[in-house]
Amino acid sequence: MREWRQVWLAGCAMALTSLSSPALAAEDPATIASLQRQIDELRAQVQALLAAQQNAQTPALPPTAPAPVAPAPAAAPVLAVVTPPAPTASKPGKPKPWYDRLQLRGYTQMRVSEVIDGDTDAPAGVSRLRSVHDAGVGEKGNFNFRRIRLALQGDVSDRMGLYLQGEFASAVTGQANGERRENFFQLRDAYADVYFADRTIKLRVGQSKVPFGWENLQSSSNRIAIDRADGPNSAVPGERDIGIVGFYTPPAIQKIWDDLAKDGQKLFGNYGAFALGVYNGQGTNRTEKNDGLMKVAMATVPFRLDGLGGPFVGKVLELGAEGMLNTFQPEVRTGGVSARAYIDNRVNLHAILYPAPFGIQAEWSWGKGPEWDRLTQSLASKPLSGGYVQAMYRVKHSPIGAFIPYARWQSYRGGWKTATNAPRISTDEIELGVEWLPLKEFEVTMAYARMRRSEADERRSGVARGDLLRAQIQWNY
Repeated sequence: MREWRQVWLAGCAMALTSLSSPALAAEDPATIASLQRQIDELRAQVQALLAAQQNAQTPALPPTAPAPVAPAPAAAPVLAVVTPPAPTASKPGKPKPWYDRLQLRGYTQMRVSEVIDGDTDAPAGVSRLRSVHDAGVGEKGNFNFRRIRLALQGDVSDRMGLYLQGEFASAVTGQANGERRENFFQLRDAYADVYFADRTIKLRVGQSKVPFGWENLQSSSNRIAIDRADGPNSAVPGERDIGIVGFYTPPAIQKIWDDLAKDGQKLFGNYGAFALGVYNGQGTNRTEKNDGLMKVAMATVPFRLDGLGGPFVGKVLELGAEGMLNTFQPEVRTGGVSARAYIDNRVNLHAILYPAPFGIQAEWSWGKGPEWDRLTQSLASKPLSGGYVQAMYRVKHSPIGAFIPYARWQSYRGGWKTATNAPRISTDEIELGVEWLPLKEFEVTMAYARMRRSEADERRSGVARGDLLRAQIQWNY
């Protein structure tokens, strides 16, 4: 509209200018003077419009007044230049609904184990080569799913988060014909976190991991070795229970863990530097059978070793300990659980030198727990001890991707409380393997293991030996 008006005024000015041709020479001088005055007024308006248009095209410059023109007998009308209003800041968007803050994630592990040489079968009463961590060891099978996890997690508000995880690779035993049934859904985690003091303190309620054992807390998706060690895991097979636990993490410690995570190190998860909790004490998805509570405490602190200089620059050492007080009622072969609750008290020490590129990881447990006594043919609380030492070398970049070769030794002597009648097991094992990560979402672990194990069955005695080749493929989503 503005451009059209300028053209129209310019045209009028040209038309009026043309009136000063010789054809008007004979007109009355007063008429000529009036027309000249109108032409001057139109010229002034055209100049004002042109100046306003120029100012609008260059908003960074302050608007200038129209250039003065020749004086006219009458004041010419001034065209106002309207400056468009400045854009107002948009209102902040509404916070996302709680269900939009949740995310779905998980991983799947598929395995195969091949016994090169060993006691895969034995007469009744004699131990066969078996593992309490992997039903595929020693069985006449091929591929199997070890874990199929799917987790829903997120903060429903600034003060509370939730975590819900299921396992789709659980097996059900005790069928009418005695055969296992694979890949049933089972609840693993169902808890809420309530945050305090800028999230340095949080209270966790529900079914979650018990803070006992560094490797027990570490997700199986992050663990380098194929299975957890028997010693620390004997305290909490399945790693979980229902209860309430508080965590505290000083900001300085959280900063070290954040830096390790950015470097791609395999951490144990955010379970706090200090933890104190109470749980039912019967284990994962098991009905509580007594009025007692399991009490657990944990402390773990990472230290930067840069001050030592030389080969220690850039390395982090983490040291910690856990303690547990509990009473436990094992399942018995006659059905149900034992009428008596047995003392189940333990302590565990751990040390981790994060691989940069060389690293060491070690844990050891001591205590007393339920165990089947062959002499008395009854249950009793008996001493136990066991742990592991693992060395690894991290290669972050190579033409075939990242990989971590490792060597691991473990030993354990004591009861396995979640097996029927809490049989005593004896474990000595050496494992050599490599974890290869061709993609961030895809991992392959291959290992050779020399096992010396007693079977977790109080009706079988002795120790089985064997050499195994094991492989695991994991994909993350």
